[in-house]
Amino acid sequence: MYFLGAILSNIVIATRESRLALWQAEHVQALLQERGHTVSLLGMTTRGDQILDKSLSKVGGKGLFVKELELALEEGRADIAVHSLKDVPMDLPEGFVLACVLEREDPRDALVSPRYASLEELPQGAIVGTSSLRRVVLLRAMRPDLRIEPLRGNLDTRLRKLDEGQYDAIVLAAAGLKRLGLEGRIRVAFDPDTMLPAAGQGALGIEVRADRADLIALLASLSNRGDWLATAAERAVSRSMGGSCSMPLAAHARWQADGTLRIDAAWGDPEGSAALVRVHAQAEAPDFTQAGALGERAADLLRNAGAR
Repeated sequence: MYFLGAILSNIVIATRESRLALWQAEHVQALLQERGHTVSLLGMTTRGDQILDKSLSKVGGKGLFVKELELALEEGRADIAVHSLKDVPMDLPEGFVLACVLEREDPRDALVSPRYASLEELPQGAIVGTSSLRRVVLLRAMRPDLRIEPLRGNLDTRLRKLDEGQYDAIVLAAAGLKRLGLEGRIRVAFDPDTMLPAAGQGALGIEVRADRADLIALLASLSNRGDWLATAAERAVSRSMGGSCSMPLAAHARWQADGTLRIDAAWGDPEGSAALVRVHAQAEAPDFTQAGALGERAADLLRNAGAR
């Protein structure tokens, strides 16, 4: 790679090869090309894509979706990696940084079903597919009579399993469906006040090596500062709680009319032996230090209310 004034030539994006991951990488590619840069994609299959018969919480967490991409960055085969931010571990390996967070898509969860128009319409004992412990505890809080069954695979695989009749309904991120033009599959997008999203859900993050000051400066123009601050607060909740996909934790931050940032967080026991805990905190958050402090305060409130 070399400088052409303010233009970088031959930026290589490392990406997973699922249809959604490729959409995300191509979206960033188009944004950079609009700014005059030459950009190509390096498609890769990650361990998270390969292991489909076990839940992520049992095989190493969502970091399995990013490790191979980070290796490509480390070895110089790629320059940037585009991630769904909710899949990015709360603490990156030494030598890597998030260079930016793009404008956020819809952060809500969506119910998808060929037969039922809402969660309330599902009959007693209906089978709902998800492998997210967060979704498991929130669904059980709303409908303890449902059968929550594991569901792995990329978005298209999950929809195929639903259409084959393996589930009565499944819960997916609304953002992914919308990005792939599948918004029509959404029966209902859950109110975040009842089905609290995961930290970073709906946002795209771009990871680079920490020593690539040229890329960090370049990518700043793609960032949405408000969404980056909000997701930083969310990720601080998870980091403070020791968060990984093995933790049934939700965190969602929203800017208020008075300019403050409100964060809602929830924790539940996947074994069902403890009540769902929900808290919120609100403060001014003009920078990452204060956004992080807000998230840590929400984590303290969770622990004080019984989360562990």
